[in-house]
Amino acid sequence: MSSRYLVKDLLKHITSLLNPHIPRASREAQLLLMYHLGVDELWLLTNQEIEVKDAHRLLELSNRRAKNEPLEYITNRVSFYSEEFFIAEGALIPRPETELLIDEMLKNIEDKNAPLTVAEVGVGSGIISIMLAKFLPNARIIAVDISEAALGIAKRNIELFGVKDRVELRLGSLLEPVDEDIDYLVSNPPYIAQDVQLESNLSYEPQNALFGGEIGDEIIKELLDEVLSRNINFFTCEMGYDQKDKISAYLKDKNFAKLDFYRDYSGFDRGFTLRLD
Repeated sequence: MSSRYLVKDLLKHITSLLNPHIPRASREAQLLLMYHLGVDELWLLTNQEIEVKDAHRLLELSNRRAKNEPLEYITNRVSFYSEEFFIAEGALIPRPETELLIDEMLKNIEDKNAPLTVAEVGVGSGIISIMLAKFLPNARIIAVDISEAALGIAKRNIELFGVKDRVELRLGSLLEPVDEDIDYLVSNPPYIAQDVQLESNLSYEPQNALFGGEIGDEIIKELLDEVLSRNINFFTCEMGYDQKDKISAYLKDKNFAKLDFYRDYSGFDRGFTLRLD
């Protein structure tokens, strides 16, 4: 490239760096440049001849993306439920299908203004608990994670969204640190089987937030046991697309009122809600 780094030239160059490795390379080149400059898309489209300062830093970011590091970790930004959250290595990157987890949970709460105690297991970046705090204004939310790094990221987002008086973070495994009676449990737990080969970009994400055990559904079954033993009336949980039959079989001889499964945007089984009475 020339010694002068114009917007239009950088877009072409970054696209060529990403093109062999990253789908939608031209779009991601735009996103990286907008992030680097702190501008929006309209500015980018109307200022193609502007010289970019500190272009070497931008090229460093682009090379990281070319190695399949997730864009969200590079920009420390992720969109979820039409909101923008902070994200970094140490917490799982939120996926669009997890928005459905929140939708399914809210369907079961008739009075959104009722005082509820909600527990989330595996809070990660905090996105679920934060959105629930917005939708359920009188709910107390206890959010648990086994990872201190994830709790640090969640804390930052909770403060960013101004809900630290409503969402309490606790370090621990499953519901171990929660002694209170719980009205509703929600979780997006690890549910991938240990021997599954993942795409290379997933190697950047915390493995303990992905793999759920040798079979994959072990943590889900532990949570189901907690729900039944502690008499938690509602439990909404994300799961793997192939785990519906296993979960149904596990609950076959258990006492509960209703078990409803839901599907994701691609039509795959993606989660369930268990109601005890």
